[in-house]
Amino acid sequence: MEPANRHGALYDFRVQLMTNLVSSGLPTEFETGNLLVRRYRLDDDDALYGAARASIAEIHPFLPWCHPDYAMTDAREWLAQITPSWVEGIYTFGIFDRSGRDLLGSVGLSPVDEHPVTNLGYWIRSDVTRRGVATEATVGLARHAFAHLDLQRIEIIMSVRNLPSRRVAEKAGATFEGTLRSRLMLHGEAHDAHCFSLVRGDL
Repeated sequence: MEPANRHGALYDFRVQLMTNLVSSGLPTEFETGNLLVRRYRLDDDDALYGAARASIAEIHPFLPWCHPDYAMTDAREWLAQITPSWVEGIYTFGIFDRSGRDLLGSVGLSPVDEHPVTNLGYWIRSDVTRRGVATEATVGLARHAFAHLDLQRIEIIMSVRNLPSRRVAEKAGATFEGTLRSRLMLHGEAHDAHCFSLVRGDL
């Protein structure tokens, strides 16, 4: 009798998703009306550090990595970590102005379960919020994801306290599906979360 697969269905799904991603050629950069969205590079450390440091007060409550002691070494270590994560089916992009000089935030995808579903997340530098940057990047990435990946559904999940993130999901045309109790753990505290979705044909 053969031993059971110790990885299980989730591992098999992620292997298949990685294969689909590689073979389908998810673009490493694309342009929207006002933005250049591209894969991070190691030399983005200064830009990432500056954007994070300028946004701690707004981002830290919902993204604990952006803490008051955030240092250049944190930016460099994270950039080094996310390069192999592209192979693992986690795709993180920097959001830049059209010139490619100014980092405005991040947007990314990561697989969540055995179905053809991914999670989409984003954050925006504090001094460029309320300009539609997150919405434009979200719509752009979602369109490319449906065009190039074997996906049926994209989820956007945020703490019920994160009203700016909810507004982005709404403006991007995502459908509100409900509130998930104790879905997120932030700073040691359970948060209820709103769940939004995009499916093929929405965009």
